[in-house]
Formats: sequence, C-alpha cells, structure tokens
Amino acid sequence: MKAKEADILIVPGYTNSGPDHWQSRWQAKLSTARRVEQAEWSKPVRADWTARMVEAVNEAERPVVIVAHSLGIPTAIHAMADFRNKVAGAFFVAPPDVANPNIRPRHLMTFGPYPRDPLPFPTVTIASRTDPFCPFDIADDIAAAWGSLFIDAGDAGHINSKSGHGPWPEGSMVFAQFLSRL
Repeated sequence: MKAKEADILIVPGYTNSGPDHWQSRWQAKLSTARRVEQAEWSKPVRADWTARMVEAVNEAERPVVIVAHSLGIPTAIHAMADFRNKVAGAFFVAPPDVANPNIRPRHLMTFGPYPRDPLPFPTVTIASRTDPFCPFDIADDIAAAWGSLFIDAGDAGHINSKSGHGPWPEGSMVFAQFLSRL
C-alpha cells in the first residue's frame, strides 16, 4: 500500500503533539494524513476519546492506517471494536503503561488496562528502553499479546520532541516499510 491509497489517522496522546513532534511533521508531509482531534487534550476522558476515534475511522473513504503515539494507543485499541473492518494496519509508538497505579495524572489509568487479545490487523509497536511512561518489558509483553511486530528503539526516552525526536527519520523509514507490506 502507498500512503496516497490510505487515510492515515494521526492519533496523538495526552496534551496533543506540538509542531515539533514527529507526528505533526509527518501529518504535514503526508497528503492523506489527518489528526484525530480531541475536545480536551489535557483532560482526556476515555469514552470521549474513543468515540472521536471511531468517528474518524468511520468517516474514512480509503483503508485506514493508524499512527498513534502514547495515550493515542489505548484510545485506538479500546475503540477498535467499532471500526467496521476499515483499518488496514496500525503503527504504535511509545505505549504508556496505563495499568500502572503510579501513572500521572491518575485519570490516565481510565484508559487501562489494555485488552490482550490479538489485534485483527497488522501492527508495529515501537518502544524505548528508557521511556518514563512504560517499562520496556511491559511494552514488549503488550505487543506480544497483540501479535504486533515489536521494535526496540533503544535509549530513546518517550520518542517525542522532548527526547529529540522531531523529524525522526528512522521512524519514517520503518513506517514506509510497514505501509509497503499492507
């Protein structure tokens, strides 16, 4: 599949992805990409976020490829039962441990725990060994339960602009390979 043959949904996490974030940069470069906008970026409510996700997927005219970062991942996972088989694949980056009782702010726990059933579409999950929001072994375990191709990003923090991942060319190359296999 080529990018122009898909509706690419950019699904940011808590507080959205700013202009320097790799998701924002990819959205600007991919002609068929659009952001799943949320009413409250800093006060996420699982039911509201997943409803908006379902709406965005079901509005798509082409097969959907999800590009989710952080809290965008559990948003997509919890919404997928209502996707009407429109999702061709998902690219997950930096899944947070939403079952961790120490997560802050605490209301992010309402997005957990993750379902552990295999996902009905191909996925790639990329995680860092130094992500402050999820221990590496938990990310690996979640990806294995989903049947997701798991990629070790090494010492990469939360894989966002704060950790130096603005353009993130390595991620772009992995995403291009993933798309070509769909």
